[in-house]
Amino acid sequence: MKVLILAGGYGTRISEESQFKPKPMIEIGNMPIIWHIMKHYSEYGFNDFVILGGYKQYVIKEYFNNYFLHHSDVTFDMVNNEVIVHAKHAEPWRVTVLDTGLNTMTGGRIKRAAEYIGNEPFMLTYGDAVSDVDLNKLLAFHKKTGKAITITSIALSQTKGIIEVGKDGTLEAFREKSIQDGSLINGGFMVCEPEVIKYIAGDKTVFEKGPIGKLVADKKAAAYHHKGFWQCMDTKRDKDYLEQLWEEGDAPWKTWDD
Repeated sequence: MKVLILAGGYGTRISEESQFKPKPMIEIGNMPIIWHIMKHYSEYGFNDFVILGGYKQYVIKEYFNNYFLHHSDVTFDMVNNEVIVHAKHAEPWRVTVLDTGLNTMTGGRIKRAAEYIGNEPFMLTYGDAVSDVDLNKLLAFHKKTGKAITITSIALSQTKGIIEVGKDGTLEAFREKSIQDGSLINGGFMVCEPEVIKYIAGDKTVFEKGPIGKLVADKKAAAYHHKGFWQCMDTKRDKDYLEQLWEEGDAPWKTWDD
């Protein structure tokens, strides 16, 4: 089963880094966050990736083209014009990087990958969020529901203290935030049937608006609730948080062995 990764946005909320590279290539622990996402999928046996690039997509292509140079010892024999790679560390991956357009919306990026998907179900996620979601359970849940799309729902934590106020303005309760106070959001890590593509009109289609809304209206969407770790990397603060977890050896999304 192919794994589509949306990786074409500008990443304007983390412009400190995204001015130089696409957001999925911003590093956590000296490795691009998209690498972390792919390692998680690979741990569950999903190794065929289609990366939907756009903004600075050539950086992604150059990274995978030079993967051995990034991750192996190399001898450059200038006399014989030869490059010798030592102790090759090869992932069991097949990686297709598509230039889906600079200003194409998320739905349009997915539609442009239709010929690479074929008439088969596929995984779909964003290139800027990591999680320890059990992908086998997610897929089993999707198959059981028989829906066209299954979205992984995440409880987004409330960030402020909670107060309850009576009709006369009396403060009746004050307590610290808890996970139960948050709203459920789309955490990515989706499973889609090929019919989902038919709901996408073209490049200007935002997948999260029209297509998913129509699928919900047609009773063809399901939600798999994940209670474990999930974190997006929207801002520099998010990046620093993920970096801290990684450096402390406490990264819940690291589901693979070194």
